[in-house]
Amino acid sequence: MAVDPVARSGGSPPTPEALESLLDHNSRRGLWQRRIVVGEWAGGIDQEMARAPSVRIGRRWVSSLWLIPLAVVGLLVAVALAQQLRRYGWMQDFIAAYPGTAASFATPLHSGFPAWLRWQHLFNIVFMMFLMRAGLQILADHPRLYLNSGCRPGSAWLRLRTAVPADRMDKRRPAQLWTAKDDSVALPAWLGIPGIRHTVGLARWWHFVFDLLWLANGLVFYVLLFATGQWRRIVPQSWEVLPHAASTAVQYASLDFPVNAGFTNYNGLQMIAYFTTVFIAAPLAFATGLLQAPSVAARFGFARGPLNRQVARSVHFGVLVWMVVFIAIHTVMVFTTGLVGNLNHIVLGTDTESYGPLVVYVVAMVVISAAWLAASPLTMRYPAVVRRVGIAVVGWAKALMERPHPNATYSERDISTYLWPNGTLPESSHYRRLQEANWAGYELAVTGLVENPTTLSYEQLRAMPKHEQVTGHYCIQGWSGVAKWGGVRMADILELVHPLPSARWVVFYSFAEGSGPSTEGRYYDCHKIEHMREPTTLLAYEMNDAPLTVAHGAPLRLRNEHELGFKMVKWVEAIEFVESFDRLGLGKGGYNEDHEYYGYRMPI
Repeated sequence: MAVDPVARSGGSPPTPEALESLLDHNSRRGLWQRRIVVGEWAGGIDQEMARAPSVRIGRRWVSSLWLIPLAVVGLLVAVALAQQLRRYGWMQDFIAAYPGTAASFATPLHSGFPAWLRWQHLFNIVFMMFLMRAGLQILADHPRLYLNSGCRPGSAWLRLRTAVPADRMDKRRPAQLWTAKDDSVALPAWLGIPGIRHTVGLARWWHFVFDLLWLANGLVFYVLLFATGQWRRIVPQSWEVLPHAASTAVQYASLDFPVNAGFTNYNGLQMIAYFTTVFIAAPLAFATGLLQAPSVAARFGFARGPLNRQVARSVHFGVLVWMVVFIAIHTVMVFTTGLVGNLNHIVLGTDTESYGPLVVYVVAMVVISAAWLAASPLTMRYPAVVRRVGIAVVGWAKALMERPHPNATYSERDISTYLWPNGTLPESSHYRRLQEANWAGYELAVTGLVENPTTLSYEQLRAMPKHEQVTGHYCIQGWSGVAKWGGVRMADILELVHPLPSARWVVFYSFAEGSGPSTEGRYYDCHKIEHMREPTTLLAYEMNDAPLTVAHGAPLRLRNEHELGFKMVKWVEAIEFVESFDRLGLGKGGYNEDHEYYGYRMPI
């Protein structure tokens, strides 16, 4: 039976063995063979499916499904209007003067499409395919988009589910609170990766791996685009592109298409669409992705203002919508403006009418479709492999992002009116007794590789120098907020216990069990000892000038501004200094890292 390390009255700190006995060590056997079982995943959470996105207009929510009939009606009206316009002489003269393609804004290129461009075109669509699917899965873990930094329920402008139940927002009843995990939704397996609720950890590995590949491919594309002169295809060289684009739009809408001269130069509408995608949408996707990182926000102060995380999430989603629409229209135009010729352009790089590229295209689509359908089942079957590949590909980048000092603080005017609760509340009788006594019997055990193992009572902790800060909080699920925290700097704890030179990691043990079966043990997480020396890293016992509530981690919770919120362990019971976390739990650095395939580095 596991020993409760602080279920005692005074005395020396518990041994490391007593602390580590609280964790799940039973699942190491067959770790690589473990698969996701829907009925057991994330504590057996029910699979609440996402709804079609709804947008708030004033006080009313309108389903995006209305876009389907509106789009059909809009297209019919556009066709009728364009065909009528082309009956007028002035429009005929306008189209004759601005046919859509002209050397004045697009110098013709007679070299065709080089091999590097054709290969990168293929890589780009494959990378984006998984990138966008994983992005949707991440959105499904907090299926609401906001423009305010605080994510107060009811203030979203887009949602994939109904409103937060009003009867589950009373923080005086923490056991009934609607948590951020409750708010997550599932997606169809063919759309999300892997589709089921609260798989944000796995989705992030897919997203970041293919994001890095997409970025590398894009950088090579930019360099070669300007080094070879291919930039002339998509960068307008004159404002005459605008009337040509307008003319092209009328011709397409009238169903009397302009001449397809895409092998040598694009028409005005194509050029504007490509320019927007390559030089505006793609950089925006990268920038708004970085703005969602806690390490970036904590370094540059982006937890509030026009560049806050929720604005970045909304713009990021807007870029996704643009990319999906662009790809859909691009594909339709490839089929309707001469499929065989267009495939010759992009497969062979020649202006020919061979049927060989059509065969190549069909084979490629079969392979890509197979990969699309296999992504979710393979993730469910081999989640540990997904994480291992993710760490190998992007782990170094995450390590670099942890290096800047998180010194950004805010004013009390920036404090959010609501901070989402999350996590599984402690249920032990010992914790309840401490709570009922207003933490009078609480003792924080600090042990491990330190010169002075010690215990600190709640009163002793509050008697130590108090530090206050207003900082941002970033949840892995996507929501964020700003709060004022008061507590003891971890640097002062280190000064008290004197870690040994061999101590590299600091383990925080919670009173609470993890979210899975009781056999999975206590919630815990590991942090670099270097992070503990930051002036903004503290053990907080106050939030917004009041004692921590149970819902937010009383009596103590960690604040490490380098990382995402799940690493800010709540209900802290004990601290251990270790050389490595390999022997702890399943050896991955924390409860969620062990059981839900998160990474132990979480600066983004």
